[in-house]
Amino acid sequence: MAETVPPIIHLRDLDKVFYTDEVETHALSKVHLDIKRGEFVAIAGPSGCGKSTLLSIIGLLDLATEGCYELDGRSVRNFGPSVRARVRNEAIGFIFQAFNLIGDLTVYQNVELPLVYRGTPRKERRQRVFGALERIGMTHRANHFPAQLSGGQQQRVAVSRAIVGDPLILLADEPTGNLDSANGQAVMQLLGELHGAGATVCMVTHDPRYSGIAGRTVHLLDGRIVDENET
Repeated sequence: MAETVPPIIHLRDLDKVFYTDEVETHALSKVHLDIKRGEFVAIAGPSGCGKSTLLSIIGLLDLATEGCYELDGRSVRNFGPSVRARVRNEAIGFIFQAFNLIGDLTVYQNVELPLVYRGTPRKERRQRVFGALERIGMTHRANHFPAQLSGGQQQRVAVSRAIVGDPLILLADEPTGNLDSANGQAVMQLLGELHGAGATVCMVTHDPRYSGIAGRTVHLLDGRIVDENET
């Protein structure tokens, strides 16, 4: 009998409650979700349904109120702040709607930054940075600053920064939200190519055109998974 490979992301009975002025807001409720190595999963749903909250918990940017979360077989329940920061740097690549590039750093320096935090030697950093930039066709822009780039180019640099450390999983939060249609399609094509090369991708989107590119779409409504479908 073939051995069952555990999922990279394993969530069970996940709840997230925000407390403000004696008011409880249930952002997530009893979420069950497994993401296998090499999958491309889209998380879809209307604004305010809990998509970004779920992605923040998966990315260790936030903590669940209740429930089980295992990342590559390890429970994150007892991770302290320093361990979460290290795991985020080493295991997770983030792609944000707002790009989140640092304006006074060059393209090269923006992509290099996760490796600097990791303590990667300079020679290896250079090889990895130019390798990541080459994958997105941006080596010729290495010495430019973000303000000198178009929105589509900035997002491609953000993708390069996300993949430079060979993370276990890429998390993309509305990666086309600030782009026009043509640049949005280009970024989605790039994510599809990365997935085709073996990357595990989890993407939040409200756009059905892009959720259809994923191999599986998880639909959220009012903090609950209400449907899943493969494409």
